[in-house]
Amino acid sequence: MIPRRIMGVETEYGLLCASTKGGNPPIDAEEAAHKLFDPLLKKTRSTNAFLPNGGRLYLDVGAHPEYATAECDDLGDLIANDRAGDAIYVDMASQTNEELAGLDARLHLFKNNLDSYGNSYGCHENYLVRRRRDFRARIDSLIPFFVTRQIMVGAGYLQVTEQGARYKISQRADIMNDAVSAATTRSRPMINTRDEPHGDAELYRRLHVIVGDSTMSESTTALKIGVTEALLHVIEDGKRLPQRELEDPVKAIRDVSADTTGRALVTLKDGSTITALELQREIHDHVHNHFVANGWLDQLDPIRAYVFDLWGRTLDALEHDEHEKLTTEIDWIAKHHLLQRYADRLGVGLADPRIQRLDLAWHDITGAGLRTSLENSGGLRTLVTPERIDVAKAIPPQTTRAKLRGDFVALAMENRRDYMVDWMNIRLLEDDGARQILLKDPFSAVDEHVDALMEHMDSE
Repeated sequence: MIPRRIMGVETEYGLLCASTKGGNPPIDAEEAAHKLFDPLLKKTRSTNAFLPNGGRLYLDVGAHPEYATAECDDLGDLIANDRAGDAIYVDMASQTNEELAGLDARLHLFKNNLDSYGNSYGCHENYLVRRRRDFRARIDSLIPFFVTRQIMVGAGYLQVTEQGARYKISQRADIMNDAVSAATTRSRPMINTRDEPHGDAELYRRLHVIVGDSTMSESTTALKIGVTEALLHVIEDGKRLPQRELEDPVKAIRDVSADTTGRALVTLKDGSTITALELQREIHDHVHNHFVANGWLDQLDPIRAYVFDLWGRTLDALEHDEHEKLTTEIDWIAKHHLLQRYADRLGVGLADPRIQRLDLAWHDITGAGLRTSLENSGGLRTLVTPERIDVAKAIPPQTTRAKLRGDFVALAMENRRDYMVDWMNIRLLEDDGARQILLKDPFSAVDEHVDALMEHMDSE
């Protein structure tokens, strides 16, 4: 059987309060963020709250709204939970915009990774892995995969300088300055190794991937998470990757991003070279063959089966320079196609301010953005229904620990009880002290102690 794996995504959003009449923004990003979070602050007395859907909503450093999905072991659940985070913030922004109407102002939220000042904010992927003594060696072996994965799952970066405009594959590639590190502030690694498993530390570690872009299309999000999940299954099943240690991962990730053909050469430690496309093809075949040998390919659910199909089709299209075959499924290609088509229609280059505004609108998750209309017209493929996203806004995944946390939070809020929760703990605060339960198993959606605590809440 294909192993279960807990996965989650943390997304930081860009925030802008723009004047509806032109000119300078009426309030700065920090004040806009506090207005956005004011309803949550009044409801929970905090700008950092776990929600009834199992996810976490909070205001991060630098006035960046952030959403962390609930723990998911199903790829469809993860996509729906990621979209639910967008939808929750859209609801919050709509409410705030009603209040800002008198100031002729409007909030915009951007699911991208760079602002106009060059500041970066992230999209972090989390994968639960088994604790092993060779953890660092396994992480190091994944660096070539993450350096070149962007040719499939980059968000697209319109880089405009005084010299003109250049379109790159990834928004995060140019700001990476290390391959692997436990640091969180003094370096920006592709993989962060800080040991915070959010589960039984004797059994698990958390693979915390920082290198990925925020992606707008559900198909690219599914590909980004799905291929990484599949690769981890293969590695944990004992099938090691071919030895492809990079001479300079930081240089390599920049070079790969700058070459939209996917054929950027990366230099290996032994002095040989390989293209990004060739390296990804090796990994695809390595994983695909192992899934076939284990009989796992026949066990894939429809979304994971789609990921395997899209993985192969993406590499084929890049190899044959047929980007047009991916304009509804791969973010960086879809956005480039849209920007170039609009620039050609206007008879301008990509540096034109109108193209830059269109680029920003691509990432805008509010009603001013492009995603909804593109999805409705078939311009972007969808994998989960709007109804499933609506459910994910309020109801936690039913197969992981998130169900216990989400149900507890929902009942505590309904009964107006004081409580505290984090990823592993739930606490009911009472006059005679706190009733606390430790949830060490992220795979478990059932716990008799939680049931008893919730019955206690309901009985009072």
